[in-house]
Amino acid sequence: MTVRIALTGATGFIGSTVLRTLLGTGAEVRALVRGAAPQDGGVHRVPGDLTDRASLRELCSGAEVLLHLAARVGGTAEECEAVNSRGAGMLMAEAVRAGVSRIVQLSTAAVYGCGPHRGIPVDGVRPEPVSHASRTRLAAEGFAREAGAVVLRPGLVLGAGDRWVVPAYSELVSRVPALWAGGAGLLSVVEVRELARLIAALATAAEPVEPGVYHASHPQPVPVGELLAELARHGVLPPQSGPDLPWSECVRLLAETQGRVSVRQFSLLAQDHWYRSAEIWQLADCPAGPGPLARLGDAAPWYRDHLATAERPEAG
Repeated sequence: MTVRIALTGATGFIGSTVLRTLLGTGAEVRALVRGAAPQDGGVHRVPGDLTDRASLRELCSGAEVLLHLAARVGGTAEECEAVNSRGAGMLMAEAVRAGVSRIVQLSTAAVYGCGPHRGIPVDGVRPEPVSHASRTRLAAEGFAREAGAVVLRPGLVLGAGDRWVVPAYSELVSRVPALWAGGAGLLSVVEVRELARLIAALATAAEPVEPGVYHASHPQPVPVGELLAELARHGVLPPQSGPDLPWSECVRLLAETQGRVSVRQFSLLAQDHWYRSAEIWQLADCPAGPGPLARLGDAAPWYRDHLATAERPEAG
C-alpha cells in the first residue's frame, strides 16, 4: 500500500537524503519547496515556505504522514522565530486540521545547550538552548508534541552535504593544533543515510511509534580522537600531531586565533556530548548499522572537494 507523505526540508542536507530514501520505498511524496516548483522525479512539489499558511494547508491536504525536517540554523532571532517556531506551529495546526495520522519532526540535541553531557536519557538534563536556532527549535518541539508527533534529537550528522561538522573540525585543527584533552570526548553522531533510513522507517512502518521525544544518533558514542583519526586516514583532515593539551589550554589557543567557530561550538565538537539513542532504533525496528565512522570513506571525496573550495564552515 502506497503511503502519502508530506515533507518539508526536501532540498536540505538531511531532507534530500530522506527524500531519496522514501522514493526507494515507493512512497508518494509531496514536498514543500521555495520558488518555482516543477513536477519531476516522482515528487509533487508544493511551492511555498513555512511562513505561508496557504502552502502548508496544500502540503498537508490528503497526507497520511508529515515529515517536518526543515529548519533555519542561522540568522537573526526574528528569522529563526518566523521559520522554526511560528512556522512549525502553523504547520502542525494544518496537519491536525487535515487529519494527518502520523507526524515526525526533526529537532536537535543542541537544545540541551553547552554540556558536557555524558550518556543522558531524553531530558536527562534540562534543555538550555543558547542560540536563536536551537531556542526556536525547542519551541517547535512543543507544537509537535501537542500534535502527537515523534520528535527526533540527533547529535552531529555526518555525510556528503555536511557543511558544518567536518568544516568546523577543519578550522579547529588549524587553530588548535593539539590533541584536545586526549581526544577522549564522547560524541553522539549519526551518518546522514542511516538517519534518513530511520526517518523513512518511522514514516512507512505498519505500526506507528509512540509519540514523544527520542534521541536519534547512533547508539554507540564516538570518541573525538577516533573521529579525527578516521577523517585523517581518508585525507579529509591532516593527522593530529600536536601535544596532548588540557581543555583550558585548548580554549586559550582558540581565543588567540581568529575564526568563525566559537568556544561554545568547540565544546560541542570536542567535549562529551553523548545522548542515549538506542530506544528509537529498536522501536522503529530499524538496525542502527555499523556506526558513522564506517561510512566516512563514502563521504570523503565530497568532503575533500568541499574543503578545497569552502573557506569557512556554515553556522551549525
